[in-house]
Amino acid sequence: MNGNYNRVSRAILEELVDIAGGASVLTDEEKLEAYSHDETDAGEYGRFPEAVVLPQTAGQVAAIVKLANREHIPVTPRGAGSGLSGGAIPAAGGIVVSLERMNRLIEIDRENMAAVVEAGMVTNDFAQAVEEQGLFFAGYPMSLQTCMIGGNIAENAGGGKAVKYGVTGRYILGLELVTPLGDIVELGGKLAKDVTGYDLKSLVIGSEGTLGIVTKAVIRLIGNPTVKSDLLALFRTPKDAIDLVPDLLSRGITPTSIEFMDQLSVITSCRYLNESLPYENCGAMLLIELDGNNPGQVENDLIETGKLCESRGAVEVYVAEDRNNIERIWNVRRNLAEAFKVYSPVQSIEDIVVPISYIPAMIPELERLGKKYGMRIPCYGHAGDGNLHATLVKDPALDMDVWRKREKACQEELYRIVQEAGGKISGEHGIGLKRQDFYRNLTDPAELELMRAIKRAWDPNNIMNPGKIFCGP
Repeated sequence: MNGNYNRVSRAILEELVDIAGGASVLTDEEKLEAYSHDETDAGEYGRFPEAVVLPQTAGQVAAIVKLANREHIPVTPRGAGSGLSGGAIPAAGGIVVSLERMNRLIEIDRENMAAVVEAGMVTNDFAQAVEEQGLFFAGYPMSLQTCMIGGNIAENAGGGKAVKYGVTGRYILGLELVTPLGDIVELGGKLAKDVTGYDLKSLVIGSEGTLGIVTKAVIRLIGNPTVKSDLLALFRTPKDAIDLVPDLLSRGITPTSIEFMDQLSVITSCRYLNESLPYENCGAMLLIELDGNNPGQVENDLIETGKLCESRGAVEVYVAEDRNNIERIWNVRRNLAEAFKVYSPVQSIEDIVVPISYIPAMIPELERLGKKYGMRIPCYGHAGDGNLHATLVKDPALDMDVWRKREKACQEELYRIVQEAGGKISGEHGIGLKRQDFYRNLTDPAELELMRAIKRAWDPNNIMNPGKIFCGP
């Protein structure tokens, strides 16, 4: 990363105040602290910005970026700060541009099955607003109650429903983007089809804020599914559980979610919740959700899925069709991170993705790595697309300096195992600040150069979220 940036001087602060207003420019250290980290370890990855600006219009964002270009000051776009890879951390200091005040739902267009929304709107608020209209935003990330639309786009966020509905990018029809040079461009629109020139919209989606700042999005909506059923199946081994997945999909049944939890995850979460499931004989758990608008079809799929689980050796199969029981079984999955925080608040949530059939082979590898490096490594995640959260959990008695050395060594070994299996080091959280060294070392230099060439063309001064994905312009 080019470190020859200028500081935010008093004169520049005055210009920022002229652009956004005095109440929208933060410089007090206590207030800056909240913008110095995301959900990664603040002690390890946190960096303080010199100033935070809270714009309310795309024009203000553009003016800030033009000023930063003129003065060669780094700019970090930020939404809710709920990321898990350090993508919104100001790695080079400079200015954080927080979109939190740009949070309006501008339009729900039923005729075109689309919504227009500002980037700072909380995803859950947006999802609820369209649901009230009988519609559905299917680009569902697991952290929708805290994350924002712009962050979802920057990370191309996925989650539990991606098996059936796909990730955020599938539902982004158009973007309003402030480029790294401070121009405002409109990419895409309310169009079901568009092959007019390069697909720049798709290039921006998942670029982690390195190619500009999304200020507004046009989002594709679908009809809201009216019927939902969930099934929880306990298996003796991870292989028994994972072998079910391709068999289920090949029968023409496409679940909304297929969530996987290994034995350590199941036991820890159930004990945390005082859940009475017979987890003692459980080597792995699958949580399967089905939805649709035809009650008979959903019920038939549920019955066939339950029978298939039993034929695959499931120890127990629980079916939940009412809201209370659905919440009960989903709580086992949702509370995993909190359950392990009771044991140790220091964790590194990894985001590996492997071919589905390789998931069972990962479990003994994780157990081996845990023993080798003296840590717990539970494994859970999205079995339907091979995206696993192998979480490195620090022993509370371990010295922090020793932990960080072991953490890095374990990550490096884990990522190489994943690569050898034909996988990648991130399925939905991104590379950000946290994984950039590993990513650079594991990626074909020719591929890296293609991405660097794009970055140089879009951001010649390397001011837009520098230090993320790969170092340098």
